[in-house]
Amino acid sequence: QVQLVESGGGLVQAGGSLRVSCAASARTFSNYIMGWFRQAPGKEREFVAAITWSGGITLYADSVKGRFTISRDNANNTVYLQMNSLKPEDTAVYYCAADRSRSVSARNIDYEYWGQGTQVTVSS
Repeated sequence: QVQLVESGGGLVQAGGSLRVSCAASARTFSNYIMGWFRQAPGKEREFVAAITWSGGITLYADSVKGRFTISRDNANNTVYLQMNSLKPEDTAVYYCAADRSRSVSARNIDYEYWGQGTQVTVSS
């Protein structure tokens, strides 16, 4: 069983930056691919970014490419999402997800473990 706890959400003005973190309880954290998803009010959960166990391969949604960066620190069982040039449409609850697959995925169903989410609000 893997527990994921997100932190770092908050309120930021458009154009600003924010970094959200996800701490994992897995003893073999480096064996898991990690992903970030988000869900805005009234909308379905959507993919944001994912990273392989080594950090060598990353995947981004087109809507965040060039603005967001996913990274991981296997020594501290943490994955990060650095968000720059934030827009009001980035407002959502951001969820961390993990799976023991070796391939990054943008599909919700490919992730077995999920955190509770952290709210990110971008004001215009």
